[in-house]
Amino acid sequence: MEDIPWGLIGPLVGLQLLLAVIGLISLSKAESVRGPKWLWAIVIVLGNLIGSIAYFTAGRKEV
Repeated sequence: MEDIPWGLIGPLVGLQLLLAVIGLISLSKAESVRGPKWLWAIVIVLGNLIGSIAYFTAGRKEV
């Protein structure tokens, strides 16, 4: 446990959680997205950092 660089991992975990929460809130408020909402929820939760980024770049429809 002493060899783990927590100074680097901590902010990444925080960023991942923040993006997941913002992504899920955005998904719940969106009227329509590209694909089923339940699938995007799974991608956001299980896709770690990349899942949230994928939703924001590919999943949301332009208004």
